[in-house]
Formats: sequence, C-alpha cells, structure tokens
Amino acid sequence: MGGCFSKSKPVEVKVELSLLEKEKEVDGLSPNGKASPFAECRANGALGHGSDDESTPVPLYHKSRDYVEASVCHVKDLENGQMREVDLGSGKALLIKEHGEFSAMGHKCPHYGAPLVKGVLSKGHVRCPWHGACFNIATGDIEDFPGLDSLPVFQVRVEKDKVIICANKQALQSQKRTKPMARCSAVINSSTGFSHVLIIGSGPAGLVCAETLRQEGFTDRIVMCTTDRHPPYDRPKLSKSLECTAEQLRLRSADFLHNHDIELLTEREVVAVDSKTRIVTFDDGVRMEYRKLFIATGSKPRPLNYNGKDVRNVFYLRTPEDANSIVRLASNKNAVIVGTSFIGMEVAAALTDKAHSVSVIGIESVPFKKALGEKVGKAIMKLFEANRVKFYLLNEVSEMIGHHGQLKEVVLKSGKVLRADVCVIGTESVPATAFLKQSGIHLDSKGFITVNKMMQTSVDSVFAGGDVVMFPFPLRNNKRVNIPHWQMAHVHGRVAALSMMEKPAEIKTVPYFWSAMYAKTIRYAGYGEGFDDVIIQGDLDELRFVAFYTRSEEVVAVASMNYDPIVSRVAEVLGSGKTIKKRDVEMLARLGKTGDISWLIDKGSQ
Repeated sequence: MGGCFSKSKPVEVKVELSLLEKEKEVDGLSPNGKASPFAECRANGALGHGSDDESTPVPLYHKSRDYVEASVCHVKDLENGQMREVDLGSGKALLIKEHGEFSAMGHKCPHYGAPLVKGVLSKGHVRCPWHGACFNIATGDIEDFPGLDSLPVFQVRVEKDKVIICANKQALQSQKRTKPMARCSAVINSSTGFSHVLIIGSGPAGLVCAETLRQEGFTDRIVMCTTDRHPPYDRPKLSKSLECTAEQLRLRSADFLHNHDIELLTEREVVAVDSKTRIVTFDDGVRMEYRKLFIATGSKPRPLNYNGKDVRNVFYLRTPEDANSIVRLASNKNAVIVGTSFIGMEVAAALTDKAHSVSVIGIESVPFKKALGEKVGKAIMKLFEANRVKFYLLNEVSEMIGHHGQLKEVVLKSGKVLRADVCVIGTESVPATAFLKQSGIHLDSKGFITVNKMMQTSVDSVFAGGDVVMFPFPLRNNKRVNIPHWQMAHVHGRVAALSMMEKPAEIKTVPYFWSAMYAKTIRYAGYGEGFDDVIIQGDLDELRFVAFYTRSEEVVAVASMNYDPIVSRVAEVLGSGKTIKKRDVEMLARLGKTGDISWLIDKGSQ
C-alpha cells in the first residue's frame, strides 16, 4: 500500500468552525459511534502524579473560549495509513487514520518543528522525518528520541460522515506537552550533603534521567551537577549556529528544573567517586553522599600538541561562549579547523561566509570516509571545495606556532604557511572518566564505562549513559558498543531511570544521527561500523542520494540527503526487528528506483 507516502488526490476541505457557546459535554466518540476509550484519560493517556504545567488533561466539561471545534474532512478523504495536516482556524493538527480509526495530535515535532505529516506512520506511532523521534498517536507521548516533550492530543468524532476535531486553543499554538511529573516530598535542605539520586552531567542522558524519574513518580531528592555554567542546552547546535547564545539553545530553564524539584549545581566538577561509601567529592572539596548515582559526563577532546599552549584563539568548542568567540574572531579573518569530524566540518561550513579563508586539516584525505564511505565523503568534500574551503592532511603539518598568547600560523612541511586568526580543534574525543580511576567502577582499556542492558555499571548502585559507556546493543546481538549520538544519550537516560525505579526497560531504538552543512542535511540511521559495501541510489554530484551500508548480505545503516523520509522509514523497519536484504537494494539501484520507499512498507523478514 502507498501509506502516508502515496500522493493522494487534492481534496478541497471545507472547515466549519463552531466555537462552543456554552459549557457542554464533549462526546469523544470514535468513528464507529462508540464512546472513545480516551475520553476519560489525561492528555498523555495515563494517570499522572500531579503537575502545574501545561500537561493538564482535557476536562469533560470545558469553557468555550478555550476550545475550538471544526469539521476537517469527509470520512472517505483519508485511507488507512494516511495522515493530513488540517487547519482548525486557531491552529493546525495532524489527522491520522489507522485501522479504520481517526486520531488527532500536534502536527509539529517538538524537537525542531519538523512537519510530522511528512514522517512515517506505523503501528500506532508517527516517526519524525528529520531526526527519528516517535510519538504515540493515541496519547501523544514521546516513545523514541531525540527531544524532551510530547505532543498534545485532540478529541475526534464522526458525525454524518464528517470528521470533527475538538482542540484546546493553547495546545494548538504550543504544539508540545510536558508529561506530568511528581514533586519531591522529602524535607531536605539544599545544603544537605545527601541526595537519593545524584546525576553527574547535564546533557541529554542526565536530563532525561532526571525527568523520567519524576514522570514515573519518584518523590525523593534529585541533584544534577555539571561543569557548565548554564542550564541544559542543545549542544549539537553549537557547531551549526555559532552565533546562538545559551538562552537561545536552552533545553530547560532553571525555573523549569526548580519547579519540578530537580536541583541543578552549575560549575561543579566531580573529581572523585568512592563507590563503597557512596560519596562523591567536588573540586572545591565538598562531599555528597548518594543512594543511586548516574554518570553522564560525556566526552572530551584529545589534546593537540602545538607550540604556545596558553593561547586565546584555539578552541575545542565546548560551550556557547566558545562558539560566539570563534565566529567573532573569524570575521573577515583566517580560520583553521583541525579535524574532519562532523563538528569540525560543521564549523568550517558555518564560517565560510564569515571568514576571509577557511582551511581544514584532516587525518584522512577524505572527510567522513570511515563513517559514510569514500564516495559519499568525496561528494561532500566537493561541496566544501566549491565554497572555497581548502583541505590539507595532518601529516603535512610541520608545526603550529603561537606568539604572545595567540596562535599565529600553521606551517606545512612543504613550506606553505596557513594564517590562523582562530583555530578550532575537531579531532577525536575520549571519554571523560579520568575521575573514576580509583572509584571501584570498571572501565575498559580506553576509559569507557561498561554497563549492562539496564545501564548499570559493575557497581549495583551506579548507572551510566551517553558517550562514556560501552553498552550491549540489541541490533548487534548485544555486543557492547559505544555510540556517541545525541539521540542515543536520551535513550540511555530513560533506561537508567527506569532501572533505578525497578521498572527495567531494554534499549529498543535505532541510532539516528544528523549533520547540517550549507543548508543541506545528512540523515543517518542504523549502526554501520564495519560495513563492507555501500550501495548508492540517486545522484552524488547533486547531493540527492540514498546510501545503504551493508555487512555481509544485510543492510545495517542508511544515509541520505534530500530523500526524506527514507531514513526514518529504514529506522522503522530495523527497529521492528526485521532485516533489509542487500539484494533488494541492489535490484532497485539497477532499476533506477531511487527514493521509492513503498517497497520498505511491511518489508523484511524476522
């Protein structure tokens, strides 16, 4: 079937608005005329623990001025498996038809605002076409990441073959909903040196862990500490939008955390952990005892050797202040980027129209070769070269020279000198776990924390997630892997929180990654490490392609540019436990059916 990807005939929709003139009971009927099973549920379909945020359930009796009701289409306008954006006058909603039942919810992904109508509808949820987040169509709850918020859901009924939606106006405008969270019932002074749960790190793993605990009814103390000076912010945007401030990148405000009893300690570094006494020591000598510990300290860049260590114009891009300084110093000047990682290349792209020159020094001759393959890497490299970016190899560098607190130049072995008014180091990173060496927590030879499927370390009371862990990955037969993706860190945080509350949940996700350069976005899903072949569909020169990464006879990952939502569709197939065979992809490549994803619907074998 064509599903939500087939092009349906344009239908003229007459929207009939009827603001309720008086308080009345909302029928909440399903298309078969029976009472809706969600009529007495909260907006997220589950009883909460009490909250004063916008996650308040839709009441059966509500004030007319707060709600709008509209007839949005005929029952036959949508086939099963189709979605449509509909306008209710006060805002838009996503109307969905699956298994003969209609449902409606917010039409934008709360993460970055992607139009969900262009996403993937499958088995009771919608997957975002941009970054792979999933939302339950009955409750609006976020079921897979990235992102923190869920979607509002709206009541749908059918009368005389017309589909009618009743929606809260404020929900239509906000297009997002925070799940209800419990409050802390423990009477504890903020200066008390004890926390029931202590979280080290305020990135996505730590933040999702804290929020999940509250969402699941945890009522004891939660303390989250970070070396950052700001509340949690969207770190992937740093390298893409260098001008953004911490306020613009903010994920949760200090007020939000305070209102949900998540204590945030900023500019506090943990320097030691004693897992036997369950005590951590901060850099100022203060100690804190914990009952459960979650470690999500992320990674740190491997230092690069150069002359003149204390220089002010060399950055590793860790904070919004770093990003702001980079773009300021590069304005009409010469920028040097060391490393062809995604961060390094994103910075290079962001500086192209601001700097006088941009030079990239990489370990490999082709950027992204290891992750995306040589063909895709070369195509992206051409895009940079077309934008005046020059490439050099790191082994061509003779020395990096600094004077008077400034890096001045990079000298190549050929004698060529690259002027460097600002330098960004984007080389490989290492896990930030040096403070755990005497902790009693097991680290592998590279410094990663090894965890089980519940994100539990070698010490029962200690959990870990994000870039610092090696974890058993179901898509690789539970082989321990490290996947330093923003999306995967969200998953780790949730699994760890549920494990702490003795509600064990395993990792059921497909890694999803994205990168943006020159207004073009690469999307990637799967785990392609060790791929042995790449099958390209489309036109690499035009940067409109799909790349399937295979190991043996199976597709293990996919990357694309300008072919949404094929990456989300592949993620849906792989996430269902099915396989995509290499021979099927090769056949379609021979037939020239690039971007035809109808074959992926209900595709695969167990």
